[in-house]
Amino acid sequence: MSNTVFSLFSGAGGCSLGFKQAGYSILYANDIDEFAGKSYSDNFPEAAFDWEDINKLDFKSILLKCRIKEGELDILVGGPPCQGFSTAGARFWEDPRNELLKSYVRALGAIKPKWFLMENVEGLLTAKNGKYLFEAAKAFIALGYKIRIEKIYAHEFGVPQRRKRVLIVGNRLGKDFNFPKPAIKLSGKIFRNSDVTLAHVIGGLPNAASSKDIVLPYIAPPEDQFEAYLRGTSGVIKEHFCPPMSEIQLQRIMALSPGQTMKDMPEHLQHESFKKRANRRVMDGTPTEKRGGSPSGLKRLIINEPCLTITGAATREFIHPTYHRPLTIRECARIQTFPDDFNFHGSASDKIQQIGNAIPPIIAKIFAEHIRDDYGFDGNISGDGGLIGYSVTKANAMSPSLKKTCALLDSLTINSPQRKIAI
Repeated sequence: MSNTVFSLFSGAGGCSLGFKQAGYSILYANDIDEFAGKSYSDNFPEAAFDWEDINKLDFKSILLKCRIKEGELDILVGGPPCQGFSTAGARFWEDPRNELLKSYVRALGAIKPKWFLMENVEGLLTAKNGKYLFEAAKAFIALGYKIRIEKIYAHEFGVPQRRKRVLIVGNRLGKDFNFPKPAIKLSGKIFRNSDVTLAHVIGGLPNAASSKDIVLPYIAPPEDQFEAYLRGTSGVIKEHFCPPMSEIQLQRIMALSPGQTMKDMPEHLQHESFKKRANRRVMDGTPTEKRGGSPSGLKRLIINEPCLTITGAATREFIHPTYHRPLTIRECARIQTFPDDFNFHGSASDKIQQIGNAIPPIIAKIFAEHIRDDYGFDGNISGDGGLIGYSVTKANAMSPSLKKTCALLDSLTINSPQRKIAI
């Protein structure tokens, strides 16, 4: 039997796809979003799926439904969205803004997977001066998990994108472990590396159609292995269209050369909201929902560089390097390393949100293979949790908030006794 996976906060299934590509069996998934759930069920019909608030799930019943016993699941994947990074302290677990993290910890305690992989935004590192991450780590350790916390750079793992995320990986088997080594080691101007760029993932696509009702065929055969992977097996390109633009939209786009943003436009083309956003600074630990959109507005991408981070605003703000139009849904999916035969449901807004929220499948596949091949799922449950190590920045200097985070994490050593936490 292949190794088994549950996915919580699954979204459309980027992480699940990577594990499936690595040969794992996806048994179960959950998400509260209706259209993400439809996308997931379409692409993973073999998995049981609950479209439900995680706080209402009975994990013992889920184990029974999936015919798997407590402690038998190989890995639980997915990360809870952090709702405002609430104030930590003695009443941390009573704060309703921490309900999703609380339910995630409750799931670990009930399912007792051998491994877990949790992904979150970079802001987790400095939220409330590290107290949010500290409380989460303490809870995982109290459940007997040895954990490692690192900020990863997606470009180093073959994703053509300037994407930074925090991963927490843990196991109950008493195994000391390291993260997989990046395929591309970057330093200095890390986002200028030419080995993995937009050209590799969208350069082979024809220009976008003018309507979603038009399905474009492939014309030329794949030029390389990456392109062959992205094309999947369907033989057609879906979601590769750009609706007609207004005259002012087109003028703004045509005013931008590769690498330029809103601030490089003539003043008469700059939108008022762009001006306000361009002058806003985001401080460490600012909650995600208060950050708003990207402060530079429209951006013309550079074909021989990786893309900026794909978010739910990508199809509005990211301009194609050579065509006078925004990126299409399919181009954004490719940049996130979804193959073309992966289906997304809902409106255009729903689809790009699912894509932007996803863990790039290629990264999930790398971690899936690394955990299975280098460490495995055999071993006795040790019950001794602890922090094996962490890596939170490439920079030589740290912000005051990040220094406080590191000070808190330093206290969670393997030999430090951890108090039990009622979840």
